[in-house]
Amino acid sequence: MKAIFTIEKVSSLSEIPNYWTKDDYFELLKEFDVHVANTLSEKECIEYLQMAVSEKEPNEAAQILLTYKLSESLNENQIEQISNDMLIDKIAEEYPEIDLHCDLFSINQLLYKLYNGKFPNTKAILIELLVEIDNYSEVLTKEVIIKYLMEMVSERNVIKRLFSDKLEHNTPFEEANDIIWKLENNNNHYKIYTSEYWIADEEIVKSKVETDFVPILDSEE
Repeated sequence: MKAIFTIEKVSSLSEIPNYWTKDDYFELLKEFDVHVANTLSEKECIEYLQMAVSEKEPNEAAQILLTYKLSESLNENQIEQISNDMLIDKIAEEYPEIDLHCDLFSINQLLYKLYNGKFPNTKAILIELLVEIDNYSEVLTKEVIIKYLMEMVSERNVIKRLFSDKLEHNTPFEEANDIIWKLENNNNHYKIYTSEYWIADEEIVKSKVETDFVPILDSEE
């Protein structure tokens, strides 16, 4: 099957849309011992959170957010260590467990906003991709998207360097589910959210690729 992959737009993001909900903000306010009416707007919640964190040291606020989001994945010692490290390092890019990168990014960016820049500013990227495949109507998985997207980036890309052995089309690439943080599809127009650590705008060297499409085989077959 013939396929055409076309990058329509690339955007740099400071947050992942809808990661934090208004309910999250209300719960966080409770964690900071601030009790407010649930009729507050999202903007008002942020303002109250900014006042709440002003009473805390940055690493203490980081511990509260990390515990709220990641207490099932990290123990107390890990949370304490990360809460200190993220003040000086881009933990969302450096932490060895890549399945936590999206959460760590979103926690970091909320802290960056609440503390007016005391935390490092990390960036995400949104790639808008049009996929046209002859006689194929299935929605593509993160794994498939990554493998074809890698045909459009330079050789210095970190995914190519770290996972070169997994980029063959019929080789399982489970890490793709953690590399792509969010994938949306609307009539073959895909929105790919990931970290600029994984794919930087300047690493994209082709905006269009025409290729043979090879569906990834089911591992049970």
